[in-house]
Amino acid sequence: MGNSDNKNFFARLKEGLSKTRTGFVRNLDEMISGKRIVSTDIFEDIEEILIGADLGPAFTSNLIEEMRYRAKRNELDSPDALKKIMKDHMTSILKTCESPLRIPKGEPYTIMVVGVNGTGKTTTIGKMASRFKKNGVPMILVAADTFRAAAIEQLGIWAERTGAPIIKQKMGADPSAVVFDAIHAAAAKKAVMLVDTAGRLHTKTGLMDELKKIKRIMDRELPGAPHETLLVLDATTGQNAVVQAQTFHREIGITGIALTKLDGTAKGGIIIRIAQEMGIPIRYIGVGEGLDDLRRFKSEEFVDALFG
Repeated sequence: MGNSDNKNFFARLKEGLSKTRTGFVRNLDEMISGKRIVSTDIFEDIEEILIGADLGPAFTSNLIEEMRYRAKRNELDSPDALKKIMKDHMTSILKTCESPLRIPKGEPYTIMVVGVNGTGKTTTIGKMASRFKKNGVPMILVAADTFRAAAIEQLGIWAERTGAPIIKQKMGADPSAVVFDAIHAAAAKKAVMLVDTAGRLHTKTGLMDELKKIKRIMDRELPGAPHETLLVLDATTGQNAVVQAQTFHREIGITGIALTKLDGTAKGGIIIRIAQEMGIPIRYIGVGEGLDDLRRFKSEEFVDALFG
């Protein structure tokens, strides 16, 4: 990725996080500007802002504790000092989940993409496929969401765009049968296999059973598969995204997260809560509709963009 590419993405990320920044950093600025930060009232107000920004109770209480301690030692003598503690705290939590997807060369690699309908699963697969194509990675797209004709069609469009073969069957087919065919093709071609799965609500046991079955078949036909179970979460759903992550992880075991639609929400702070409570690698973040708007997650870049 060239430097100008990175600069462009940083600008888009900064712009994408503007709603989150307005609801969180700007509120903070208005509250602490020109004040010496020692009073208990201020900490309570800060706590309210942090909770309101979906940063989560664990992050908030740890941070407030740290601030009180620093204030006692007269180390919070300016709003900038307070913001620096906050930025450092955020970065250290997010850093633990900063882990890019490593795809080995010359062997099949399977990525099963899961999540609730509407999170942007199929689009995320398309954008990942576009990235892989740029890097010369051979791949196969697999339409295992056989419940929605629209999902099969949409994946077909991405297959055309990226020149990747697609393995699909008619609507209503058994998803496991589609995956069975695909895994042999991926093994023969030593390709990356991107599997689109159904996403009816995460509370439905039928869905989880189906996903478990797909996983079993993948592992049976290619031991160790799926190599990555990537959960796509929609940032606009805020705390509900955490509930989804917990449910999917408990049921099928998630190895990575892609957080989409950060540009459409004031709840971008949810990423910190997900990182702290789940500890699962955040592989990608999405800040728009463009092909290049899905990027590898970098904690420092994210925090810098958040604080603008």
